[in-house]
Amino acid sequence: MKKFLLAIFLLSLCQISFAQLKDPEKNEAGKNFWYGLLGRDSLSISRVTAASVILPGYSQAYNRDYWKIPIVWGGIGGLIGGGIYNNNKYHDTGDSRYRNQRDWCYIGAAFIYWGSLVDGVVSYNTGKDVVPARATLYSALFPGLGQIYNGDYWKLPIIYGGLAFTTYLAALQDSQYKRFRTAYNLLTDDDPTTIDEFEGRQSANNLKYLRDDARRSRDYAIMFTALVYVLNIIDANVFATLKDFDVSDDISLRIRPSVLNYDNFASSNAYGNMAIGMQMQFTF
Repeated sequence: MKKFLLAIFLLSLCQISFAQLKDPEKNEAGKNFWYGLLGRDSLSISRVTAASVILPGYSQAYNRDYWKIPIVWGGIGGLIGGGIYNNNKYHDTGDSRYRNQRDWCYIGAAFIYWGSLVDGVVSYNTGKDVVPARATLYSALFPGLGQIYNGDYWKLPIIYGGLAFTTYLAALQDSQYKRFRTAYNLLTDDDPTTIDEFEGRQSANNLKYLRDDARRSRDYAIMFTALVYVLNIIDANVFATLKDFDVSDDISLRIRPSVLNYDNFASSNAYGNMAIGMQMQFTF
C-alpha cells in the first residue's frame, strides 16, 4: 500500500512538472517551479520552501547556492544508505550496536534535511528588513526563531517554558499509562504465575480506570504541546506583519484648501470643470 501511494505521488509530481515545462504560459506568474530554477520566474519564499520539502536542495538551487546541493544530497543519501546497511546488520546479528548506529544515521539524515530547509529560508533574498512569511517559516522550522527574527526576545521563555512543561507532562503520563497497562494485563491474563507490581492491592477495574485516565491526560498534554507550537507560529506571523504598520502617537486632523475636479459631475460652472473647496486629512 505504501509503495502504491508513493508511486501515485511521484506520478502526480511528474505530471505537474511536465505540464509546467510544456506550457508554462498557462501557469500564473510566481508558480512555475522549474522556471524559477532557470531564473525566468520569481517565487515567493513560501513556495520555494514548499518545493524544498518535496525536493531537498531546491531552495539552494533557486538561491544560486549550487555548492550546497552536493552536501544536501550527499549527506541525506549517504546517511540513509548507512542506516539501511546497519539495519540489515542488526537484523542479521541482533547486535544492539548496529541498531544504535542505524538510529543515528537516520537522525543525521533528518537533521541535514531540516538544515537545508532552514538554510533556504535564511538565504532567500527579499530586499526587506522584516518579511512575515520568513518569520512564520522560522517559527515553524524551529519554535522561537521567528520571535528572535522579530526582536521579541522576551517571548522565548514563554514559548520554551510552555513546550518543556507540556512535553514533560506528556512523557510523565505516557510512562504512567504504560505502567498501569502492564499491571492490568498481568492481572487479567488468567495466569497465576504472573504478578503485577501492585501484588493484588489494586483491582482490575481500578487499574483499568487509572490506565484510561493516564492515557487521556497524555493525549491532552500532546494537544497542548501542539497548541503552544501553533501559537508560536501565529505570533511570529502577526507581529512581523504589524512591523509595517505605523503605531506612532501622531493622531491629527488637517484641513486645507483644495481644487476640486468636476469631471465626475453632470454639470459645470462658468469657470469650467474646476472649483475651489476644502480638504480634510485624518492621520492616525
